[in-house]
Amino acid sequence: MSRAERRGAPPLATGARVLVVDDEPDIRELLELTLSRMGLGVEAVGTVGEARARLKEERFSLCLTDMRLPDGDGLELVRHIAGLAGDLPVAVITAYGSAENAVAALKAGAFDYVAKPVALEQLRALVRAALALPGGGEAPAPGQRLLGASAPLAVVRATVAKLARTQAPVYISGESGSGKELAARLIHEGGARRGRPFVPVNCGAIPENLMESEFFGYRKGAFTGAQEDRDGFFQAADGGTLFLDEVAELPLAMQVKLLRAIQEKRVRKIGATQEDAVDVRVISATHQDLAALVEAGRFRRDLFYRLNVIELEMPPLRDCREDVSLIAATLLERLARQNALPPRRLSAAALEGLKGYDFPGNVRELENILERAVALSTGDEIGLEDLRLHPAPGDGEPETGAGGEVPGAPLPDYLDRVEREAILAALARTGFNRTAAAKLLGISFRTLRYRMQRLGIRDPGQDGQPA
Repeated sequence: MSRAERRGAPPLATGARVLVVDDEPDIRELLELTLSRMGLGVEAVGTVGEARARLKEERFSLCLTDMRLPDGDGLELVRHIAGLAGDLPVAVITAYGSAENAVAALKAGAFDYVAKPVALEQLRALVRAALALPGGGEAPAPGQRLLGASAPLAVVRATVAKLARTQAPVYISGESGSGKELAARLIHEGGARRGRPFVPVNCGAIPENLMESEFFGYRKGAFTGAQEDRDGFFQAADGGTLFLDEVAELPLAMQVKLLRAIQEKRVRKIGATQEDAVDVRVISATHQDLAALVEAGRFRRDLFYRLNVIELEMPPLRDCREDVSLIAATLLERLARQNALPPRRLSAAALEGLKGYDFPGNVRELENILERAVALSTGDEIGLEDLRLHPAPGDGEPETGAGGEVPGAPLPDYLDRVEREAILAALARTGFNRTAAAKLLGISFRTLRYRMQRLGIRDPGQDGQPA
C-alpha cells in the first residue's frame, strides 16, 4: 500500500488527461507508463510549440513539463497557460538541486515541481494533489472567511484564491491580530490538501531545547524520557499544511534544520538512522520585518527565500474602517452564541467610536474589546463607555494638569489605573503577545506576568475578561 493510499487519498477523476512535455524519450516513456498505470490518459510531446498546439485542440486536467526544451523553457509554458485564464494546473520537472528554477516556476504560477531523477512516489503524490484541486466556485467553509468589502480585503481574497491552487510556500506578513492564521487556513481549505491536516505551530512558544523533537519527532529511547516513538509537526502535517506562525522566533540552529527539511522533503526523527519522506506544504507568518532580520543576520537568507516564494500581506484593521461595523456585528453574534446570551447591539456612539479607533491590535483587539463589553454591559445595547477604548501609549493627553497636579484620587489607585491602562494598551498593540508587550513596556517578561496577576489582567483565552 502506498503512502497516498494510507492517507486515504481521494480517487483520481475519471477521464482525466495529462499533457507531458519533455524532449527526452526515456523520460517521456517513464512518465507515460507511470501515469497510465494510475488510470490516466496521457498525451506526450517534446517541444513548447507542440504543447501549445495540443492545448488548443484538447482540454487537459494537468500539464507536466520539463524546464529545458529545444524551442523554449518550461517557464514560458507556465506563463502561457496562466495567460489562458483557465484553471489548468502546471507542474515542472527541474534538474536536481536547481532550487532557483523551482522557485522561479512557483512564482510564475506553477502548481508544484518535481526534481530529476524523478521519484515516482513523489510524482504520484503531485499528480493526485493536482487532480484533487477544487473547482473555482467552491465556497469556503462556514466561519472560515474574511469579512469585509473594503478594497484591501478584496485584494487579499483574490490572492488567497490563487495561492490555494498552488503548492508554493507562502509567507504571510502583517501586524499582530490582522488574521494571518485565518488566511493560511483559507489557503489550505481552498486547495488540494483541504481534506488533510492543517497544523498550526507558534514558533515563539516552543523552548529551544525541545524544538528538534517537536518538529521532527523522536524514537523510543532516543533520550531520557523518550518512552515511545513520537511523531513531530512534519509527520502530523503529512499530506497537509504546516503553518509556522512567528517564524522569526526560530533560533539560527533550527533554521538550518528547517531549511533542509523543506528542500529535501525528508525529516529524521531524533534517534533514527534514516530519513522519512514527508509531503508538507509550508506556510509561514510573522508580525516582524523578516527582510530586516535577514539583513541584521538574525534570520538565514537562504531560508527566507525558500519561505518567501510568494508573499501575502494582511492589511491592518485601520485600513479597512468601512468593514468595522460588519466585523463587529459578526463577532457579537458569535459571542452571544458561545455564551448563551441574548444578542447585543452597538449604539450609534459606540459604533462611531470603533470606526474612529486605530486598533493597534487589529481584529484580535476588536474581539477582545467586544468580549469585555459583553461581559460588563447590562442591557441589550453596548454603549461607548462599555467599550473602554484606550489610546495607545503616546497618544492623547496626560491626565495630570500642565503643572503636574495630582488628580483627585488616592495615589495608589491612580498609579494602578495608569499602569493597568499602559499594560492593556501594550498587550493590545502586540495582539496579547506578552513577550513582545514586555519589550514594548521596557520590563522583563516575569515582571509583566507579576503585574498582570496583581492587577487581575488575563489573556482573552483564559477564564474571565481583562477588566
